[in-house]
Amino acid sequence: MLDFDFASPDGLCRAVAKRAREMRLAADLTQEGLAARSGVSLGSLKRFESSGAISLDSLARLAIALQAEDGFGGLFAPRPFTTMAEVLAAPPAKRKRGRKS
Repeated sequence: MLDFDFASPDGLCRAVAKRAREMRLAADLTQEGLAARSGVSLGSLKRFESSGAISLDSLARLAIALQAEDGFGGLFAPRPFTTMAEVLAAPPAKRKRGRKS
């Protein structure tokens, strides 16, 4: 399993880039091959693998090309309750917009 540095956005991005590179190599793809297959520019792919910087759209394209798109399903998913006390203590869902503060 990959060790994520949750204290640092940069660490998290680099860890995801490392995992993507490992998946690319396991699929026996060159950077050029993955770029062509995903529709992501070669420069963006190289930057991503070296620094972790990439747009969300390009990351999604790479994930689909590497057949790893299932990982996106858990992003920002509501956390499940683990006890009945948590269910009873949860405030009722009312607001559909956030507050300014």
